[in-house]
Amino acid sequence: MIYKVCFAEAWRDAQRAGVLRGTADDLRDGYIHLSTADQLAGTLAKHFCGQRDLVLLAVDAAAVGANLRWEAARGGALFPHLYGELDASVVASVHPIWLGHNAQHVLPELVP
Repeated sequence: MIYKVCFAEAWRDAQRAGVLRGTADDLRDGYIHLSTADQLAGTLAKHFCGQRDLVLLAVDAAAVGANLRWEAARGGALFPHLYGELDASVVASVHPIWLGHNAQHVLPELVP
């Protein structure tokens, strides 16, 4: 599984449209930013600090297809980048991301 953090409203829009086109950052960069489970905490801290109404989309990487590329990003780590829209049908599950009392995000327990 790979993961996409997005606002709950964006996911609701994606469900209606059948695809997630990405955030403003995704559109600017030309691909949808995704993360592995190990990269999620860093992604939340860097790009979503203090933000509420987030959801975590668990995505079946094998179902995404040939437009998924693993590219060096933060600290040289390989991150999954999707060049194209994310079809809502490859989202295996959706989990709320809570903002804890210490203003840090609380991730759901992820099953590999």
